[in-house]
Amino acid sequence: MIVAQAKRKENICEYLLYMWQVEDMIRAVGCSVEGIRQHILPRYEVSEAERAEILRWYTELCDMMLSEGKRERGHLDVHRIVLMQLEDLHRRLLSDEREVIYAGLHFQVLPAIIQLRTKSGEAEVGDLETCFNALYGYLTLSLKGEAISQETRKSIQQMSSLLAMLAHRYKMEQEGQSIEQNGE
Repeated sequence: MIVAQAKRKENICEYLLYMWQVEDMIRAVGCSVEGIRQHILPRYEVSEAERAEILRWYTELCDMMLSEGKRERGHLDVHRIVLMQLEDLHRRLLSDEREVIYAGLHFQVLPAIIQLRTKSGEAEVGDLETCFNALYGYLTLSLKGEAISQETRKSIQQMSSLLAMLAHRYKMEQEGQSIEQNGE
């Protein structure tokens, strides 16, 4: 909860990846409050009041996952909405002739996006969701200590650069800044 709040404010893309991880942690403990109490809460060294707030947050997420039918897989609607907002910003940036660096980053990573979509069989998935899925998969493989090819690392780096710029533009927009105001 504390990490999520900070990430949401500072880097929306990191926030989304973090929340996907939280969803998977909740699944790993059986989408149960008891599982959260036993396996997740002990990792927090905080006051009892903060622990109660953290438990409430995880419980609400768990309840949302159950009510939305996301116990086994999928992402919460609130996170899908964030992804849709990012997809909208992505389209606007690509159509803005001043955003040549962003468009260039997108152009660089596009072959990897197409290749991933082809491999996954999910042709209808947007560019950003493909990038997020790839990054999340990469993080998961890294945590497991799996071997990752140099080609994959390069693609992940390109996707990370694209999402970092997108997160920066999102933050600017949320703060009411335009590109001209930021001096870019």
